Amino acid sequence: MRFWFRSLTFRVVAFSTVWAILTLVVIFTLITTLYRQASERGFESLLSAHLFNLIGSVGVSEGGALTGSPDLGDLRFSEPNSGWYWSVMPASEGVRGELRSSSMTKSIPSPSVTEVPFNIAFQRSYTIDGIDGERLQVFESEFVLDAKNRAARFRVMGNQSELDREIGAFQRRLLTYLSLFGIGMIAINAAAILLGLQPLRRVRNALAMVREGTAQRLDGKFPSEIEPLANETNALIENNRRIVERSRTQVGNLAHSLKTPLAVLINEGNALGGAKGKLIVGQASSMQKQVEHYLQRARVAAQRNSVVYRTPVGPLTQRMTRVMRKLNPDISLSLSLPQDEVVFAGEREDLEEMLGNLLENAMKWAKSTVAISVVPPVGEEDADDRFEIVIEDDGPGIPEDKAREVLQRGRRLDETKPGTGLGLAIVADLVNEYGGGLALERSSLGGLKAKVRLRGVS
Repeated sequence: MRFWFRSLTFRVVAFSTVWAILTLVVIFTLITTLYRQASERGFESLLSAHLFNLIGSVGVSEGGALTGSPDLGDLRFSEPNSGWYWSVMPASEGVRGELRSSSMTKSIPSPSVTEVPFNIAFQRSYTIDGIDGERLQVFESEFVLDAKNRAARFRVMGNQSELDREIGAFQRRLLTYLSLFGIGMIAINAAAILLGLQPLRRVRNALAMVREGTAQRLDGKFPSEIEPLANETNALIENNRRIVERSRTQVGNLAHSLKTPLAVLINEGNALGGAKGKLIVGQASSMQKQVEHYLQRARVAAQRNSVVYRTPVGPLTQRMTRVMRKLNPDISLSLSLPQDEVVFAGEREDLEEMLGNLLENAMKWAKSTVAISVVPPVGEEDADDRFEIVIEDDGPGIPEDKAREVLQRGRRLDETKPGTGLGLAIVADLVNEYGGGLALERSSLGGLKAKVRLRGVS
């Protein structure tokens, strides 16, 4: 989830999706509200028109009987229990009888005037339950029928439940159409965003090619919004290349300038002889090795700018294991390799130097056993194809508080053992140069466990 929240594509698509959903909800609410209001106004207007039509169709005889045959022009008033009814009842003395529509199979009571009073036009409106339990909207009015002030009460009833069902059906159809429209809009919007962000993926791939050494700069045509970024990145790469090249040249010049004085010191030490001569020769030789090391590093770094190396780990490890067994016949050396081939993304000489220093260190301190194992990339944690080389021995090991100290160039914890103190430091330098990791831990054999984590290739 953290990855998705950090994704620019996810955030843009999610924001546009939320905005689209909110917009459609507002549109749905607005349309349904307007439709309901219009439907209710039309419903009320229809009932009001039927009421005036009913009033105009009914009279009173000289004897006070209600007369008339109202025809409101709607077949629903003739269908039994349809929810559409009309009725005329006496509202004053001297009026008798009752008229009702054929759809009204039994009387429907009305609330008292106290509960729902008439307005100044002697009209009122209310809702009640119909014959079959439906909700009825009632328009009711009292009207004087003749000069003798004889009045009748007129009622027209419409099926409110029918109107609610029609509004509900409209809402469902509208929701379906808006949902389909929303899904299509979100899909098109997401596709447009993904296509719009495609140049960023091209920039990422181009940067990966530069990092891997298969390209020197970001090449290709980019949109006007991204082209300045690509140009600035290319300028940064070029500036960094110039700085590295200048530093490498200076280191190379310094190393070359020291070679001749060191050769003179070695010759003079040999000529001097004795203990002092041996001391001079030993120290000068150590300095000469370090100079050669830095010259080699400068050469390797210069080559890696334009070449991507691929070194199979298995064959190289097997060859070095055979050499170490011959040089140390008293030490039991075991090798464990994975079934699938592991390939190191680097130069063979560099991997050979790392393995050589670690094996030499393990053989020097081991009592009787040294174990080498190559662990291939496993799971999502090794999505960048990083593998491990683990070398263990049963020697005295290194205390945890001294692990960092031994990685310092020329630092030795035990001066009784032969060596220059450069082995682990050289390994650490090479591992860092390849962006890997070096860990020194306690081995299950009792001695030191050196774990080197390097980037491989598929």
